[in-house]
Amino acid sequence: MKGIWLENRQLQLRSDIPIPEPPPGEALVRVLRAGICNTDLELLRGYYPYTGILGHEFVGVVEQGPEHLINQRVVGEINAVCGKCRFCRRGQPTHCENRTVLGIVNRHGAFAEYLCLPVENLHPVPENVPTDIATFTEPLAAALEIQQQVTFSRDDRVLVVGDGKLGLLVAQTLALTGCQLLVVGRHPDKLAHLQARGIKTGLVDAVTDRAFDIAVECTGNPEGFAIAQRSLRPRGTLVLKSTYAGKLSLDASALVVDEITLIGSRCGVFPPALQLLAEEKVDVKPLIHTSYLLTEALTAFETAQHRGVLKVLLVNSQ
Repeated sequence: MKGIWLENRQLQLRSDIPIPEPPPGEALVRVLRAGICNTDLELLRGYYPYTGILGHEFVGVVEQGPEHLINQRVVGEINAVCGKCRFCRRGQPTHCENRTVLGIVNRHGAFAEYLCLPVENLHPVPENVPTDIATFTEPLAAALEIQQQVTFSRDDRVLVVGDGKLGLLVAQTLALTGCQLLVVGRHPDKLAHLQARGIKTGLVDAVTDRAFDIAVECTGNPEGFAIAQRSLRPRGTLVLKSTYAGKLSLDASALVVDEITLIGSRCGVFPPALQLLAEEKVDVKPLIHTSYLLTEALTAFETAQHRGVLKVLLVNSQ
């Protein structure tokens, strides 16, 4: 089968990759769509020493697996877990000590014609959700994870830093809480997507120091972190939603003096995300910049790295 292979920070389109054989408890999924994520770009830049097929945001059709899923469109949670380690026993499977992660850690990903995942990771896509839209399930679930970690009220002043793909999703999900939300970035055209939904936005110089209860950092760069940190009142909460390819320098003393709670936030569960998409409570269509065939993936990656580009999708031609 064809697939996009990463090795030594170099991408190549290969056509000699065997179609995977699903082990017991797993299903074979034919990939329909896959989205290029910032994490994929960070892996390309050396964020983590991964070799194999990239990609973890996908929609596919089950070709081998349990009868009730055969020929069903599905999305898949990306962490394949052991179910036995201390984190699995505590109900924290995304931190499984023996996990593999689709297209990220020891498991071939979605930028290929087929992939394998545990059956328990797969979720049918509601009939009224188009395939392109369903590709956003994984990042939308990640955005919703913040609300599993932090309680939001209508009195909370909340700042989202970043107007990229993740920032726009986080903003839409937090707006549903009724909090006093401000989203800042550097691209008025991107922020306009949120303004159209009645969400307050501004450029980065609109941030008032020490004025917010909660700040969510979605840029993955040191400047975004600094803006989020200085925006917080004492005993505020800083949520880190992005991975960083390099080392991050920060003013740790200020975190201590102001007693700031620092929270890392990663993967979320899929059913609430699918429900939001089915009920059209978030709008992801404006986030789709363009689509390429899987065979054009190297060009797609070049496009995805251009400043200002939002989501780039890969389409299987089969």
